[in-house]
Order: sequence, then C-alpha cells, then structure tokens
Amino acid sequence: MKVIFWNVDTQFDFMRNDESFPGTLAVPGARGIEDNLDRLTTYAHKNGIQIVFSGDWHTEKSKEFSDDPDFRLTFPPHCLIGTKGAEYVPATTPENPLIVDWRREFDREAFKLHEGDYILYKDAFDVFAGSPESPHAATCLEILNPERAVVYGVATNVCVDFAVVGLKERGVEVYAVVDAIKELPELPLEETIDGWKSRGVSLITTEEIASIV
Repeated sequence: MKVIFWNVDTQFDFMRNDESFPGTLAVPGARGIEDNLDRLTTYAHKNGIQIVFSGDWHTEKSKEFSDDPDFRLTFPPHCLIGTKGAEYVPATTPENPLIVDWRREFDREAFKLHEGDYILYKDAFDVFAGSPESPHAATCLEILNPERAVVYGVATNVCVDFAVVGLKERGVEVYAVVDAIKELPELPLEETIDGWKSRGVSLITTEEIASIV
C-alpha cells in the first residue's frame, strides 16, 4: 500500500505569535502541536514516506485578504510570497522539496522523477481549488496515486478540512491526526469533524501512526 503524509500549511504566520515570531494569522494553540508535528515529520523521513506540504503563497492582491476580515471567507494578509511568515516552522522542515508554484507551469516529468518531499503552493483555502489559485494539486495527486494519506496541520476547520475532503473525493483513504491539528475558534469544529466521520475519514493520534504505516 502506498502511503503519503499530507502536511497542511504549518507556516510561521499560522503557527507562531510569540517572542519567536509575530505571526499575522496565528491559530490559537498551534505552538502546542509542534512536538507532534516534529514526530510525524521525522517518522516520515526515517521511513522513506514522501510528504506533500501545502502552503499559502499569497500576493498582496489575494482575494481572501481584507482590511475588515470576517474570519470566515476573508482574513488579514498572511503568508506573503517570499516572507518569513510563509516559511515552514522547524518541526515540519521539508526534505529535498520539489516546489509546485500556482503561478508557474507544471513540470510533470520532474514531479514523477522526484524522490524527496513536495511543496504545493496555493493562493486559496482549498489546495484542490483548481485554476488559477491552485491549478496543479489534482494532477500531482494523480501522479503520486497514493492509497492512503495521513493528514495534519492547520487550521482544522479551514485548509485541513479542504485537504481531507479533497483527498477523500479523489478516492484516497484518509487518516486525520487529531493531536497534530488545530482549529480556528471563530469557526465550528464539531461540524467539521462530523463531516469527516460521515465521509469515512479515520481519526488517529500521533502515537498510533506506526500501526497504520
């Protein structure tokens, strides 16, 4: 069985808002899951499991930005292209990543031959949004052709939800790591989790990873 790990948006602007970095859209409590994120990243790299990293990669004109955000469809500026806020925290440092940029043409052959991790940059909540904000994710998944995906990251009720649902809709067996995700408090969490369960998503802990991989 082919397994991939799918790391959702564990970037400084989402993960930190303290003396180490003033993240512009930090998910409350996200710092507390970094130990488990580190364990998952280390486990994947030690066991030859490729990780797909989704990541926000916004321009200043991103349609989700607002000076008066509602924190549902619009948010303050974050993860601007080339800034520290768009980098991954040390707990989830990609290993030999191939970058797939939503602004660039997709090199199918390079992707097929790559043996390290992948970074799928997007300008949308949903990594499977399609053109123009995230045009390549579905093709990348088709090439990887995993039977199972282990999903974790932030935020549970926004981008993690889109990743989980998108993977399930494309026929992948999904395991969501419940102690390696964190939600935005402004949005309903129970509705998100119930939606996963209704789709047949399995909920596991970091400790249980070895039992399914």
